[in-house]
Amino acid sequence: MSSLLPVSNTALDRRALKHVQVREYVRGLVSGAAPGSPAPSERELVQQFGVARMTVRQAMDALVADGLLERIPGRGTFVARPKRSASRITGYTEEMTRRGMLAESQTLLARREHAGPGVARALGLTEGDSVIHWRRLRRADGVPMCIEDAYLNEILLPGFLQGGMPTSLYDLLTSRGLRPTWVEDSVSADRATAEEASLLEIEPQGIVMRHSRRALAREKIVEVSRGVFRADRFTLWVQLGQED
Repeated sequence: MSSLLPVSNTALDRRALKHVQVREYVRGLVSGAAPGSPAPSERELVQQFGVARMTVRQAMDALVADGLLERIPGRGTFVARPKRSASRITGYTEEMTRRGMLAESQTLLARREHAGPGVARALGLTEGDSVIHWRRLRRADGVPMCIEDAYLNEILLPGFLQGGMPTSLYDLLTSRGLRPTWVEDSVSADRATAEEASLLEIEPQGIVMRHSRRALAREKIVEVSRGVFRADRFTLWVQLGQED
């Protein structure tokens, strides 16, 4: 990384801005290099291209912004480490698609109800307020995977029960500007009830995972759901950690 290749007149577009020439030269030089490898110094690039230091700084700033390079104070500029991110918030349909499976849903119940104390508290409503209760049997590649009960604030979703039910709740929330930006999940192991075992096509008293979610779109609570998953078919996958 310390030696620079000669600049070919044919390799650079004469009409390009000088900082673009420098930027693309450095990009080609460091692409594929191991994270932590040193980038060429600004002094080297000034000499190589015969340009002002400000021009070189502009080119390097662009590569830092792109995530290709990172600056370490007191040490220099290096090839950046891959960025890590937390798990993306997804609904069932998106999650199954990500796993390469075909998601299907069968509505078992869709109606307006009066919120009980637990649902009211979770949705930030008063007990007895009107909520939408949507119960579905969720399949993946034709195999029963989950029974899900979703409770929704009807005020936020007017007309939800009119017409056909949406294929994906999260797609509908997104279309209404209510895509969840924060969720609180809890998971526990349990044995299936007789009804759950029948719907999921598992042995009576079979082991299931109970998954509860409270989803918010910024400050608005948009969904409270309870899912019962087949433990022999579904693995919960999350990313946890912190930057060094």
